[in-house]
Amino acid sequence: MDGNRRWARAQGRDELDGHTAGTETLRGVITRAAELGIAHLTVYAFSRENWGRDDREVNQLFALLAQTIERETATLVSNGIAVDFLGRLDELPEEAAQRIQRACDATAAGSAMQLHVAFNYGGRTELVDAVRTIVRSGISAEKVDEETISGALYTSGVPDPDLLIRTGGEERLSNFLLWQTAYTELVTWPGLWPDFSGADLESAMRAYAARTRRFGR
Repeated sequence: MDGNRRWARAQGRDELDGHTAGTETLRGVITRAAELGIAHLTVYAFSRENWGRDDREVNQLFALLAQTIERETATLVSNGIAVDFLGRLDELPEEAAQRIQRACDATAAGSAMQLHVAFNYGGRTELVDAVRTIVRSGISAEKVDEETISGALYTSGVPDPDLLIRTGGEERLSNFLLWQTAYTELVTWPGLWPDFSGADLESAMRAYAARTRRFGR
């Protein structure tokens, strides 16, 4: 979900306004995705590299996370949407980690859609953590295969994404789901995330539907 800060700067507004607008966009996209019958939606909300931003912005992002969780959890429950978070949650401030856990617990029974939020996430970090998990398990090197690695990822049990939509006009993965996106179809969108809509989601899905997936065959 790229472009919140650029969106705010273009309008002469505070960067927090961009993140707030991005949150509103996310709400609409989640709603439309559920209506379209999408079973899994994964959003990249906060990367481990984002810690390098100034303290004011990071603190604002955590405050916005808290507000969003408090405001949206009941709606997610009523709509049957289960939420989980992908990333090194043990590195987060205790209050943020507790809020996240409460939201995950409250929505766990949802069966309409799974919403996966990548927070304090990095694709390379995920692979490092997967390797550590495998090594600690004591499995022999000869028995390690793709299934073993997939099972040790944060996304264990979740199907690989069919479609990845990159907003903000960028054409790179930016350390997102590096293992899982090996055969994912990519759609880049030139606009900034706060301007993305449910109609744009549908347009990206139509572009995906028109493609032929060969998986190397």
